Amino acid sequence: MHAFRSHTCGELRKSNVGETAKLSGWVHRKREHANALFIDLRDHYGISQVVVYPNEEFYETAKRCPSESVITVTGEVLARDAEAVNPELDTGEVELRAQTFLIESQADPLPLPVFGEQDYPEDIRLKHRYLDLRRDTLHKNIILRGKVINSLRRRMIDQGFTEFQTPILTASSPEGARDFLVPSRLNPGKFYALPQAPQQFKQLLMVAGFDRYFQIAPCFRDEDARADRSPGEFYQLDVEMSFVTQEDVFQAIEPVMAGVFEEFADGREVETPFPRIPYKESMEKYGSDKPDLRIPFELTDVSEFFLDESKTGFGIFAKITNSGGKVIAIPAPDATDSQSRKFFDSLDKWAKKEMQAPGLGYARLREEGGAVVSQDPALKNFEPELLKALLEKMGLKAGDGVFFSAGKKAAAYKLAGAARNKVAKELDLIPEGVFKFCWVVDYPMYEWDEDNKTIDFSHNPFSMPQAPEGKSAMDVLLEADTDEKKLDILAYQYDIVCNGVELSSGAIRNHKADVMYKAFEIAGYGPEVVEDKFAGMINAFKFGAPPHGGIAPGVDRIVMLLAGTETIRDVILFPMNGNAQDLMMNAPAEVDQSALKELNIKTVAPIPKD
Repeated sequence: MHAFRSHTCGELRKSNVGETAKLSGWVHRKREHANALFIDLRDHYGISQVVVYPNEEFYETAKRCPSESVITVTGEVLARDAEAVNPELDTGEVELRAQTFLIESQADPLPLPVFGEQDYPEDIRLKHRYLDLRRDTLHKNIILRGKVINSLRRRMIDQGFTEFQTPILTASSPEGARDFLVPSRLNPGKFYALPQAPQQFKQLLMVAGFDRYFQIAPCFRDEDARADRSPGEFYQLDVEMSFVTQEDVFQAIEPVMAGVFEEFADGREVETPFPRIPYKESMEKYGSDKPDLRIPFELTDVSEFFLDESKTGFGIFAKITNSGGKVIAIPAPDATDSQSRKFFDSLDKWAKKEMQAPGLGYARLREEGGAVVSQDPALKNFEPELLKALLEKMGLKAGDGVFFSAGKKAAAYKLAGAARNKVAKELDLIPEGVFKFCWVVDYPMYEWDEDNKTIDFSHNPFSMPQAPEGKSAMDVLLEADTDEKKLDILAYQYDIVCNGVELSSGAIRNHKADVMYKAFEIAGYGPEVVEDKFAGMINAFKFGAPPHGGIAPGVDRIVMLLAGTETIRDVILFPMNGNAQDLMMNAPAEVDQSALKELNIKTVAPIPKD
């Protein structure tokens, strides 16, 4: 018999009754009865019940053995009595009667419990992540992650893609986030950067003549943590294809994404095909380019109804609309009937505190004399016919509520989009058990940078501008001789969104050197910047580059959605905390001065922040 086990702790079944088996694992929990000690023994594969009787010489040793100690037990497999069968365990029909008992490794008192998975402070969980990973839910999440990656890889290979590995040490480039820099010992004063994404390398693979590339790629960005973003490191399914249109990318990737979610949906519904929503429409209907399509209502621009203060009696909104601002309505279905005024006031306070906004106007709708009216300030003094038209446009009835976000266009829609999500969550209107995807398409190539009063790239600087039939991308760029025309240029850029979470960004690439120079010129970058920051790619394009495009779905976010967890840290083996610290490995940390000297680096005291 093997030194440690003949079976795993998830393997024994009724068919093994009468056999001698050896199990090794962790003491999950113990239960002492008058005539026996029961030990739940756990390993990677499951749990088996071990019974130790008082007549065994090792009974006292087993009784004193601390939880989470590692033991090896040999004994006879017995059938449990009918009333003792545990249907929640795969091994629940049998138990192992211990005939030998050996402690392989005795555990010290635990800094956090494994059995029961009680809520515990995150700093303790991260410092002792190896214990946290023993917990059933987190352990299953990590197993799920491995299965999802295997599924993604298999599906890509089945579609004719080839996996390549791109460099980790590379050059710094302005791709929207801060780089992690690595000093070069052999080149004093110079630094490598860890790749924010394999963007340039995968495009260079297309120029090199490889046709369909993918990689489960590590990416590094010095960003602040969020619930759906891990600071420092993340993984994506990086994809690039040659001689493709935007539609070709969609046809290749949508089955992969839908297939993975269907494979691990566990009874949840995956809606296909994915609808395509233009960016402008997404912003107007949902206030976001990450729309949660599970929410059963949309936003409505009602600015026109508030223009004339004499007909509305509400001067605040009249002033905003007459100065070019917007009033966006957010429905709250049945909220007047189901909620108290406290609910409406709490949303207004949320807007002020969490969104740093002036607030949310609101109105509760009731029926009086056969008409729908409101006694709240926003709608109280509306002319009856105007109010009727307003409610018809929004599709509202007596018993509903409505919130209003007002201000400059971008700010009004931003608040309205967040309020849509908040209202739906508070009213429990977001159905569980369904994954609703969409493609968000037709992103603007450029956006206005209000801080610097300049035009800059809005999404991906390597994207191909869209051109109408009969014109080229260069024609479109050359004809954009005003800021307004520049901001109207659309790009072949697209995102996949699922349940309000952005899973990936992609684009058909700009593969022409002259078009790239011009595109960067519009954003305020001269040819010297392009040649300095993107030398490898711009030079390659001068020697024949195929039309190409790609996408990069985020692996961490895919698993987060499938696992049904609120935070991305629950699907990552060894995550950092919100301050980008690894509490378990004590990183980042100071290094020996001799190492810094070898790298020609001196440290200085932290520079105070403004």
